[in-house]
Amino acid sequence: MPLSTNDLRNGMTLDLPEGLFSVVEFQHVKPGKGGAFVRTKLRNSRTKAVIERTFRADEKVEQAVIDKREMQYLYRDGDQYVFMDNVSYDQMNVDASSLGGAAPYLKEGDSAILQMYGGEIVDVDLPAAVELTVSETEPGIQGDRVSGARKPATLETGLVVQVPLFVNPGDRIKVDTRSGEYLTRA
Repeated sequence: MPLSTNDLRNGMTLDLPEGLFSVVEFQHVKPGKGGAFVRTKLRNSRTKAVIERTFRADEKVEQAVIDKREMQYLYRDGDQYVFMDNVSYDQMNVDASSLGGAAPYLKEGDSAILQMYGGEIVDVDLPAAVELTVSETEPGIQGDRVSGARKPATLETGLVVQVPLFVNPGDRIKVDTRSGEYLTRA
């Protein structure tokens, strides 16, 4: 749906010829000479790259209406992740590539908000932190208490994170979904 650049707001999604972009920042500029314009910072929904773009004031851009659906991850079927819509109970098969960086944080039974545009997943909203079980790591050695020392641990989803030396296989840990870092034992 067409939208004037004068009506831009942070968080809006625009369907530009280069792809889908969300507005990170915008500024209306009215110079002494010449016409007013709008300076923006836009984040590509797929690549997450940020670009700067300037529009004329009152230029028309296409607003993308993003459908946010809360879905539960049921199971993995080969390269596909199977989700169930929490409202309609419809099941949907999703390619791992469509989930971007969210796939390693999903375990069966977890909920996620899938952002859809035209039947295509453009982004996945995860909770700020998830609890995952450590499936393998070197065992902690008694007396090995070097402050801040870390070791790699493989989690139940295949994600590898750096954890403190006291974490052992079978432990449940909290992982930050934005940075992929260990937070605490659960």
